[in-house]
Formats: sequence, C-alpha cells, structure tokens
Amino acid sequence: MTMTRCPLVNLLFLGSRAVNMLYGKSLRPLHTSPCKASLQPQAGFKPERVAVVTKTTRYEFEQQRYRYAGLSEEDLKQLLAMKGSSYSGLLERHNIHTNNVEHIVKSLRREGIDVCVVKRGEYDTEVVRWADAIISAGGDGTMLLVASKVLSKDKPVVGVNTDPERSEGHLCLPVRYTHAFPEALKKLCRGEFRWLWRQRTRLHLEGTGINPTPVDLHEQQLSLEQHSQAHRITTLDSQQRTGTLHENYSKPCLLPVRSLNEIFIGESLSSRASYYEISVDDGPWEKQKSSGLSICTGTGSKAWSYNINKLAEQAVEEILRIGKSQTGLDIPVSREFIEKVTDEYNESLVFSPDDKRLLYSVREPIANRVFSSSRQRGFASKVCVRSRCWDACMVVDGGTSFEFNDGAIATISMSEDDQLRTVVLQN
Repeated sequence: MTMTRCPLVNLLFLGSRAVNMLYGKSLRPLHTSPCKASLQPQAGFKPERVAVVTKTTRYEFEQQRYRYAGLSEEDLKQLLAMKGSSYSGLLERHNIHTNNVEHIVKSLRREGIDVCVVKRGEYDTEVVRWADAIISAGGDGTMLLVASKVLSKDKPVVGVNTDPERSEGHLCLPVRYTHAFPEALKKLCRGEFRWLWRQRTRLHLEGTGINPTPVDLHEQQLSLEQHSQAHRITTLDSQQRTGTLHENYSKPCLLPVRSLNEIFIGESLSSRASYYEISVDDGPWEKQKSSGLSICTGTGSKAWSYNINKLAEQAVEEILRIGKSQTGLDIPVSREFIEKVTDEYNESLVFSPDDKRLLYSVREPIANRVFSSSRQRGFASKVCVRSRCWDACMVVDGGTSFEFNDGAIATISMSEDDQLRTVVLQN
C-alpha cells in the first residue's frame, strides 16, 4: 500500500481505467476474509468462577478527586456546577451503571457461578488467576484494561456495556444483552456463540535508562507535569530497590502487558516533535521526526488508528478536482460520488481482529534533507523503534505508560500465545 502519496491521487493519474474502477467496483479493503474463529460452532461453556471488573464512573471519580479535601456532598455539587457539570446527571449515569452491574452479578449467581466483583483499581494478576472467565463491566476502556492483564489465550474475556447510551462499546456484547444478560448466559451454556481470538501485540524493551515499571493513566488521570513526576517516582523507586542509577538491559525485557488496540510512542508534550529511529521487519533504520508513531492490531484498526488515517470528504473533493483539471478526464465531483469514494477508502483501513499483521502509522511526518518517511503507514510483522526523545512515553491501549527516552529500544511484535479469547454473540 503506497504511503507517501494519497492512493486517490495515484488512482486519478492512472486515467479512465481508474474512474471506471471507482464507478463500477468498490475499492478492495485491506482484509476481506471472515474471522476464522467465527466459522465453527462451539461446545457449551459455563465457568465455575467469574470475576466482574467494573469501571470507575465519572461520579466516583469526582468523589475520589475531592475526598482528601474533606468536601461534603453539597460542596461537590457546587464545584461541579461551577465547572458546568451536572451533579444529578453524573449520579444518574452512575446509578444506571451500578444497576446493570447488579443485573450481571445476580444473573451469574442464579446459574450457580461463584462471582467476585472488583473495581478496576483493585484488578490485578491474583484476580485473573482466580477466575475461569472475566467480565468487563463498563465500556471499551474497561475492556482494554481487563484484557491487558490476561496473558493466557485460554481465559475468556467478555465485555458488557453498562451504559450503552453514553458508551459505544465496540468490544462488548451487543447492547441488548446489557438488559438481557440471562439470555446471553443461556446461549453460552448451549454453545450458541463463536469464539474470536483477537490478536494482540507484545513489547520487548532494551537499552539504557530503561524502567519497565508502568504508570497507570486510567486511575490517575494525570496532567503532563504529574505524568512526568509519576515516571520519575517509579524510576527512583526502581533504582532504590535495585541499587542502580541507570539500568542497562542488554537483553530485551518482555513487558507484562499485551496491547489489544494500539501502542503509541511519542513525546509527552504534544506540541514537541518526536525524534526516533524505526526499523520495519528487520529492515534498515530510518531517522524520523513526527507527531508520534501508532502501531495497531486488527481490533485497533477501528479505533485511534482509523481516525489518524481516515480521509475527510473535503480532502477527497479537492483531490478529485485536481485530478480532473490535471488529466482532463470527466471525473465526477458530485456529493454522492465524493461520499462513495471517501467511504470506500476509509473502510479499507479496517482489517480483521484475527489478522496476524501489525499496522504502523506515522503521524504528521516531517520530511527534509535530514529526516525522511519512506512509508507513512504499512503492514509489518515486527517494528523496532529506538528513542531519541527527551520526555517521551510508550502508551499501551491509552491506559498504561512506560518511560521511553533516549537510548531505549522497543520491539513490537505478535505471538500466537498472546491471542485474547473473546465471545461473539448474535443480536
């Protein structure tokens, strides 16, 4: 797939054949084969022990935020009103989430299943080890957090959207099962579902000044200053425990997280260009400066990566008009045709969750006589990145951050052992 020039431009300059293709046939997507996991029906599945991991609602977050200030509930109402937030609205959404969690738990217990309910801040490897299956009760963010700590491909993870009016829930069961969870359980027991093994990425870190201790961004909701301070604190703690000032990992260290959506590498300050070197599939190293680097899975191709790479109708229209004037061809620029081309192109950015390839995307690459970007995005089996940044981090699924400064080397790849076992239920 060409990266340095928009594929639409390439099509336009091919002439009338390209126009006919756009009129008569849809652009071929990057991945069109069905998910392998969805082809065969499964035997019934009924776990003995289930952990239900619940999200932190905005209401709970605001309470925790001001707890140590000794604020009363009335004080909280006034503070929220000053910020333009509705106390009653936050409480209503909190109650909806809580009621739906209770519905899930009661449904499980009626089936004789042992249930452990934990807040996302309490969720750890001990909970994962105890459970036969894990239910993420929240939205996609909670599902990503739950998945990150499940390292075995044999342990199922099921997402339930507990506030479907305010959360998209791409990774969760269809919305109707939020209120009809007993029906979902019966389908699981009868085998009326499909397993979907979603591919995930693993991270190896090596080099100088490495600190494999993560900072959890979900709970801390850190500002830039707090984020940097948190990394300094975890680095200092690690150094005090090991008695070393600058740890040098001569061999790659496998980090204890797996990425279901994407890994982002870049400077913490978004206005600062990220400087790094990149090697794709053991190819030559290339110096790059950009707004950061995203490396996603098929699951993540519908998320941030999609929004990084998608085209707007305005851009498509302008390209079509330029192509029309440069070639003299009768290229249509009607609203209907522009929408068709835009949709076909954007749909081609999405590929299957079970695809074994990575998709890397360079955000806003800087190209000059020193820095280049031979491909703005592309598929790969392995991507290596050497940091030349000052205050950078490597963020896994938007929630777990690792320090990634000058001298650090990250290798992002996939392994069959890292697949996530999820459930597909029909509506």
